[in-house]
Amino acid sequence: MTTITGRAITYAADGVTMVGYLALPAGTGLRPGVLLGPEGMGLSDVERRRADALAGLGYVVLAFDLHGGRYLGDPEEMLARCLPLLADPGRMRGIGRAALEVLRTEPQVDPGRIAVVGYGTGGAIGVELGRDGVDLRAIGTVNGLTTGRPGEAARISCPVWAGVGSEDPIMSPVLRDAFTAEMQAAGVDWRLTVYGGASHAFHHPPVDHPTVPGVGYHPRHAGRAWRDVVGLLDECLPVTQEPGTGGPGA
Repeated sequence: MTTITGRAITYAADGVTMVGYLALPAGTGLRPGVLLGPEGMGLSDVERRRADALAGLGYVVLAFDLHGGRYLGDPEEMLARCLPLLADPGRMRGIGRAALEVLRTEPQVDPGRIAVVGYGTGGAIGVELGRDGVDLRAIGTVNGLTTGRPGEAARISCPVWAGVGSEDPIMSPVLRDAFTAEMQAAGVDWRLTVYGGASHAFHHPPVDHPTVPGVGYHPRHAGRAWRDVVGLLDECLPVTQEPGTGGPGA
């Protein structure tokens, strides 16, 4: 088993001190980097385990923070912070760019070979970075779809993969259609995977705090979505050095 080094890392964004998690693979030499975004509740051990699994495959991974080191287990508190954030592309881009700069300046990272993979709010931030013209090799978002300002999707210069549950009341068919129409009109290389019978946050293991209706874990599709994420990275951001072994991401 490859030794993974993980540590907390602080940086400023959105007017607060963020506390991200950096996972480093063993070995020397430049590696591709992955910016990993969490669900709206914020950074947790779920994302840290995913970061470690991707580091085991040879990537340098920064799981970024959304709430200044806090995890918002109260759905009302989470929505009160995330809904205004999701309505403000400038704030989303600022949070994403601050984390991206931390990842790019990590000595082991090849700054020209970075992808973003995110879940929920973290995935929406990843897509917004693409709309902002950030140079990325791939964008992956799981139940994190938003529509952008007119014309900005044309700035996306990498493949975009999105995954949603068919029974997700938040990522509705209307929103899915609007997102894919935006990508298609902009000439983006896009894919959408709809996981039959899955709800919102289907990828996230059960939590010990209240959830909102329409949210639920689907272990079979969670595993499939993880394999789809790894496949996206393998296609668009292959590790050229010998990788270690990576475990399941969820």
